[in-house]
Amino acid sequence: MSQTLGLGLKELIAIGVGGMIGGGIFSVMGLAVGITGNATPIAFLLGGILALIMGYSYVKLAVAFHSDGASFTYLEYAFPHHKFIGSITGWIVILGYIGTMALYAFTFGAYGAELLGSHNEIVRKMLSVGIILIFVMINLIGTKTLGKTEDLIVYGKIILLGILAFAGMQSIEVQKLTPVFDQGFISVFMAAALIFVAFEGFQLITNGVCETNNPRKNIPRGIYGSIAIVTIIYVVLSVVSVGSLSHNELIAAKEYALAVAAEPSMGNAGRVLVSIAALLATASAINATMFGASRMMADMATEHEMPKAFSFRNIKTVPWIAVITLGILTLLLTYFGGLELIASFSSLTFLLVSFAVNVANYRLRHKTMANPYYIVLGTILLLFTIITLLFYLSLHSLQILIWIVSIYSIIILLEVINGYYWSKK
Repeated sequence: MSQTLGLGLKELIAIGVGGMIGGGIFSVMGLAVGITGNATPIAFLLGGILALIMGYSYVKLAVAFHSDGASFTYLEYAFPHHKFIGSITGWIVILGYIGTMALYAFTFGAYGAELLGSHNEIVRKMLSVGIILIFVMINLIGTKTLGKTEDLIVYGKIILLGILAFAGMQSIEVQKLTPVFDQGFISVFMAAALIFVAFEGFQLITNGVCETNNPRKNIPRGIYGSIAIVTIIYVVLSVVSVGSLSHNELIAAKEYALAVAAEPSMGNAGRVLVSIAALLATASAINATMFGASRMMADMATEHEMPKAFSFRNIKTVPWIAVITLGILTLLLTYFGGLELIASFSSLTFLLVSFAVNVANYRLRHKTMANPYYIVLGTILLLFTIITLLFYLSLHSLQILIWIVSIYSIIILLEVINGYYWSKK
């Protein structure tokens, strides 16, 4: 591939960081504090460690199997006589991407309305719709424009969050950080499982492997580098938040927890700074997610696991029908959907998919040259996290758990119908 058209390490890290620091950190900080209190930084650290362990399988598989289909492709290779497994996983991943883009768009609209001094729901919805339409157009233009746009947004966001973290460190009161496990030791794992949506996004890098320069070297660096950067940012920001304000203030602030946490050290300027960072974060996350999801849909369509139209590409080799479809579905979910359901569904979805990817890596370890001990460790940790999240939802949000199971059932039904259609062709 031409060096001028491909994605380099800088663009890959931007896509990974952009995909992770989206609506998640801005909307789940208050939720994490409500579950685990002073141990919130540890919960984010655990999430980062889990993401790194998961990243190992994604790196090995992406380098061994050069395909934008990512998890869908890996499972097809791992279970060649059970294509249904890869297909279902692919459909669920795409729906998870739509859910996270809806979460990012909602958060963008909320912070945008806050900056405009408006609390009108219509203003929030219009801003949410507008940002989705902008990135549909950017994605349709092509990879080079997308990569440069992502660079500008993501690195600007990192600088702003860095300023916030540095300034916020001045207002930390050490006594507010103790005792560390004030909500109990187990609560840390519950919080880490529920807020895992804040780490969803690094795997988007594997969806662009076919458009990456020197993927054998840059894919591992991009995935591990972006996870490390994001984990450091999350831990520092959570220390600032918990150390600056009371739990009740952070919980009451909900998705504005970070903005409120910036006020003790920077006043209203801190709130504005966080709002601008949130706009950049959510915008770049929509951009990165739409890029990865559209490539995956195109790859699945080529394999007859989705409608053929999703594989059609324009002169810039962009799967344009897939991009437009993603945009429309995200618009609908953003406008009409409930965020608590979306966040829970996204976290559980990507935990389940990562578990499946780990299993695929184990089955294909002779081709990926992966260390089986690392894979087994990752699989055990993922299984524990999944069980923890299901336990939490059954205890505190049974209705949401029922909705999530219903969504999975619908996806399985759609795949059965699609498979039956192609079997008759």
